[in-house]
Amino acid sequence: MNVPVTRQAPQVVAAADGIRPQLAELIALRGSANGGRKARRGHYAVSGRAASMLRGRGMEYAESREYVAGDDARHIDWKLTARTDATHTKTFQTERERVTLLIADTAPALYFGTRVRFKSVQAARAGAVAAWSALRDGDRIAALRGSAQQALVPPAGGTRGVLRSLDALVRWYGERPADDGGLQLALEQAARVLHPGARAVVLADPVSAQAVAAATWSSLAMHVEVELVLLLDPLEISPPRCVLPLQTRAGRLQLDLTASNVREAWHEALVGPVEALCRQLPGRRIRVSTLVTDDASDAWLSATPNRSVG
Repeated sequence: MNVPVTRQAPQVVAAADGIRPQLAELIALRGSANGGRKARRGHYAVSGRAASMLRGRGMEYAESREYVAGDDARHIDWKLTARTDATHTKTFQTERERVTLLIADTAPALYFGTRVRFKSVQAARAGAVAAWSALRDGDRIAALRGSAQQALVPPAGGTRGVLRSLDALVRWYGERPADDGGLQLALEQAARVLHPGARAVVLADPVSAQAVAAATWSSLAMHVEVELVLLLDPLEISPPRCVLPLQTRAGRLQLDLTASNVREAWHEALVGPVEALCRQLPGRRIRVSTLVTDDASDAWLSATPNRSVG
């Protein structure tokens, strides 16, 4: 993945629309989704409408079973019936719309930004691009964040499904939720509600994503197409060479970013998780992209995935 590196001094976000996402701006991103990747096929070679695990009438043969009263006589499997001396009928895959689930990390680190917009606002915008893209692919759209009450927007098709999910992103990323349960919980909840063949677009801070257990990523990606979008700020990936004043709970401090040991520690804490995720998750069949706060919000759609920061 290509992460733009800027060497200019950071500028503090001042515009209100860069601090909290607005529903109107998320709706306006509908056109951006048309310029991204073509509809993808997931692990189960489905795109748009997907083959359901349900058995019924459809176009694709699923299996044969013994005939029961009420079965359509036109679907009798005559060859198997002749071999077994028992009447068997064919069943077929029914079709249903695939679900694209937006999984929103609401960690405190996302409610921050130095260039153009907060990472939380960029997360909402990336989610909007994903939702409009899913609508183009014919998917139903849902949204979820980690909380004890499982904050889930159920799947719905069409523009209605997109707008319901966008409204949730505006609420979740407008003010930091007091009951944030973490990305680990969100992914565990997603694994319980998603059916095989679904897609999950995870919007996350790199530190949150790195804290997720490897087994959780593997379990989710085993049956679901997973795309991880990591939200970054230019200050995190390319800090200026200066003495940076910071306000902490313990008071003000001066961080000397001209010192090599300080810059190494900064890189390890903020860039290290991104590089680790780019090395580890592709092997678990997870596509990893990055999105910086001053990037176009649809940049992750066309970016080369799974490349280290640099």
